Parts: sequence; structure tokens; C-alpha cells
Amino acid sequence: MAQSLNTKVDLVMKATSFHSMNNYGNIMIGDRGFEYYNERKVSDYIQIPWEEVDYVIASVMFKGKYIPRFAIQTKRNGTFTFSANKTKELLRAMRPYVPSERMVRSLSFFDVLKRSFKNIFSKKKK
Repeated sequence: MAQSLNTKVDLVMKATSFHSMNNYGNIMIGDRGFEYYNERKVSDYIQIPWEEVDYVIASVMFKGKYIPRFAIQTKRNGTFTFSANKTKELLRAMRPYVPSERMVRSLSFFDVLKRSFKNIFSKKKK
């Protein structure tokens, strides 16, 4: 069993981790960090201190009405992707610990297409 980083817990919510395969468990937001615990395998957990969080990237759809998933990009260990039933509530609980300029939206499908077409045509002009 892992020892928790947090001394005070703000929010606990059921969630899915997309690290390697889909794992179901609980996300805990607290005063010292972000924690994910797998509900079946006790040794499978993710603990990220707030100092280690570089960006929180949210996939926003329908002008902010629906957020299906979010990712936490760390300074050293890469990106971890999660999904929860009430993702908005979870991101609001992170707001006091992560600066607002570090919480960003991911590119939409059409933004990615537009960027790729611009890159293709800019390479042909050269």
C-alpha cells in the first residue's frame, strides 16, 4: 500500500487512467499533490506533487460544456492522461494549486488538421 502525499484531501473521485492500459480507480486532490490509486491492484498508483506539475491539458468540447479527459504533463516523467465523470469539478479542485496560465486547452481535431495543412503548404513554397 502506498503512503499518501496529502495531509488534507480536497476531493476524491472515481476515474480512469490511460497510462498503458485503461485502469479504473480513484483520484485524490489534496494540499500536496495529485494522486491516483487503482482499485484492483494496490501497487499500481500515480503520485504527482504540485511542484512537479508543468501543465494540465484539458480536452474541451462543445464550447466548454463537456470535458471528456485531461492530461497532466510533468516536468520530468512525461504525460499522464485521465478521465472522470465530473471532470470540470476535478479541474476546479486543482485550480488553487496549479496557476491558471498552466491550465490549457488541447487542440481540437480541426485545429490539428489546419496546422498540418499549413505545414504542408509552407514546405511546398520553399
